[in-house]
Amino acid sequence: MASLRPVTYEDVRWEPQGRRYASQTRPGYGTYHSAVPAAIADLHLDLPPSVLADAESAGREIARFDAELGGEIAPFAAVLLRSESAASSQIENLTVSARAIGEAELPGGKAKRNAQMIVANTTAMQAAVALSGIVDADAIRAMHRALMVDDPHHTSGEFRTEPGWIGGGSTPIGAAFVGPRHELIPAAIGDLIAFAQRADLPTLPQIAVGHAQFETIHPFTDGNGRTGRALVQAMLRNKGLTRQVTVPVSAGLLADTGAYFASLTSYRGGDVAPIVERFSQATVLAISNGRQLVSELRDIRETWNDVITARSDSAVWKVADLLTRRPVVNAALLAQELGIESTNAHRYLNPLTEVGILVEATNGPRNRVWLSPEVLAALDAFAERAGRRG
Repeated sequence: MASLRPVTYEDVRWEPQGRRYASQTRPGYGTYHSAVPAAIADLHLDLPPSVLADAESAGREIARFDAELGGEIAPFAAVLLRSESAASSQIENLTVSARAIGEAELPGGKAKRNAQMIVANTTAMQAAVALSGIVDADAIRAMHRALMVDDPHHTSGEFRTEPGWIGGGSTPIGAAFVGPRHELIPAAIGDLIAFAQRADLPTLPQIAVGHAQFETIHPFTDGNGRTGRALVQAMLRNKGLTRQVTVPVSAGLLADTGAYFASLTSYRGGDVAPIVERFSQATVLAISNGRQLVSELRDIRETWNDVITARSDSAVWKVADLLTRRPVVNAALLAQELGIESTNAHRYLNPLTEVGILVEATNGPRNRVWLSPEVLAALDAFAERAGRRG
């Protein structure tokens, strides 16, 4: 076993090729510095006792939070997964309201680009959880494919065959960080998978290091951050820390993105402790925030029982339950989720609208959409807390 070696760099000549540079009359030529990640398959995690203790405590909190929601998995699993997806996207400065996300998810709905990207990130998170039985290169590519499937500018689900960089301009020359040459990616991913599949390491530190290594490899032309955070969810499930819900770790990282990015830089310098510390802190923040969201949603749903006057066997109650996880609905969604004929949707939406649980957001007979203001406000409050430091 060996301690982590710092990333080294090699000089690579930049000679722009391909259609994305064809329109440049004077493409820049020069030399850039491409990362050469250290192998981690046999890495020994030599962490300070306090860092290790905090990570173990955070891991126990994850398992406890997952167990707490075991009896109410249906509504909260979907809400937490969507909240994690939105927070992960917000780290990349993709920010929209809960309403915009809900509208983007409606069958046949139209959405703004940022909302579509967050919905795609939700799909990637779902793929990560579904594929968590075996975390390998194919699973990573599948997560990326789900994330980027509608992006015409990047090849979804395929490792890059060109330079990939962070910061700077339209070339890697002078970029803040340039990932390894694409020829090194398959071996580097194989090394990462070997590390991720080890069973002799403390779990949360292993996941934090695996994430940092993935971001250092930077294997795709775009979407590396969001795919890397989806990989975190796959590893949490694979290692058994979560069994039923998505812990919104990204919502904790979002509280101090500067510290998160700095910890990745420290990792590339050979120091593992900061990224492990950041994951432990983010986990505690995320679970606290997630518990508050769940509590608010429970309270909202409970108050509805006092104002709904429908018969006990009416589908109105099913619609009310649906709103806790899908607070933006239309007739097509009720048909998809509950099997309610679209022509009958108003029979179950009108009683909820009359008592103020729902608000119709459109006028006219077509494209009618209903919103639950209380649930949307709770989701927006979660996002606001996630982005607040301290």
